[in-house]
Amino acid sequence: MREDLLQFIWRYSYFNSSSLLTEAGEDLRVLSPGMLNTGAGPDFQDARVLIGGVLHEGPVELHIKASDWNRHGHSADGNYRGVILHVVWEDDGGPANLPVLVLQHRVSKLLLGQYEGWMRSQLFVPCAEQLHRVQEAVWTVWKDRLLRQRLRQRLLLVRRLLEQNRQHWEETTWWMMARSLGLPANGAAFEAVARSVPVRLMVRHRLQPMRLKAMLVEQAGLLGGAIRRTGMRPAHRPEKRLAQLVQLYSTGEGWFARIKETVDAEELLDSLCAEGLGAEARRSILINAFVPVLFAYGWLRGEPALREKAFRWLNEVTAEKNSIIIKWQRLGVGVMNAADSQSLLELKKHYCDDRRCLDCAIGRSLLGR
Repeated sequence: MREDLLQFIWRYSYFNSSSLLTEAGEDLRVLSPGMLNTGAGPDFQDARVLIGGVLHEGPVELHIKASDWNRHGHSADGNYRGVILHVVWEDDGGPANLPVLVLQHRVSKLLLGQYEGWMRSQLFVPCAEQLHRVQEAVWTVWKDRLLRQRLRQRLLLVRRLLEQNRQHWEETTWWMMARSLGLPANGAAFEAVARSVPVRLMVRHRLQPMRLKAMLVEQAGLLGGAIRRTGMRPAHRPEKRLAQLVQLYSTGEGWFARIKETVDAEELLDSLCAEGLGAEARRSILINAFVPVLFAYGWLRGEPALREKAFRWLNEVTAEKNSIIIKWQRLGVGVMNAADSQSLLELKKHYCDDRRCLDCAIGRSLLGR
């Protein structure tokens, strides 16, 4: 048993609640488990329980063992003086004046076995064998939340870049474009190259593409082993990608202005013209550079229409093609557009890989069944 699992069981009442008794033998009825507290103090706030027919309202504290109360020093902590109920997995002796509810024999063995299996799973995602049971409505709501979470993380990235270049949106766009064109292996290295060649130089020498390419290649050479060259397809080789970056800035028009002014995603994709730049690379620039910059600008400047345009573009564009998305599709998960693929990339990286099944709507849905 883990404390986060015990919190999950209490929060969603996944235990046999009939004929509840405290360890002192008093009748217990849970009217509300309360709200999970992610800060300091008891695990749940504003719970409501009847103990011996008397209504109690206040915080509830959870522990694996009742003795953890003293081991964690709660008796001397004023934040815990108002606790109305101590919920534990095992009663091995805790504070004598606090009502205790033991859940060890009231939780489904199927739920515990399923969770343990997920924690030990070596599959692509822990719940891979149960995904077919998840209702589409659950997926729809969860994907939307994951996408918004991913864009908020990208917002933090864009804001950090703006702090580093004195709020220069065009410079930030240039850095993000370089990073996206270097993915998957050379994203950070390409961003470093872009940082070493300011966008003003790219614009000033736009009619001298050979000189610009030489500048970028020279800077890439200074990075030494930071740029990966071996084991890459010809279309992904660094020198070719750097040449494409030069071509994208040869028109003299600022890409940041285009991002704000362009209405349709396809129109913007068509404007990404460079020799040998395929559809997948153009989508990568839009998804990993243009959309985050647009969303961040709309958020930081208080322009919701631009934020919604960022979401709309992801729904208009075809999903990325990579090994992770292909594996999701093999599991029967729908991937209709870039909004779906971005959501699933977020899910895999920040939930499945970290075994955060209890924080995942899919995991909660399956355990609840």
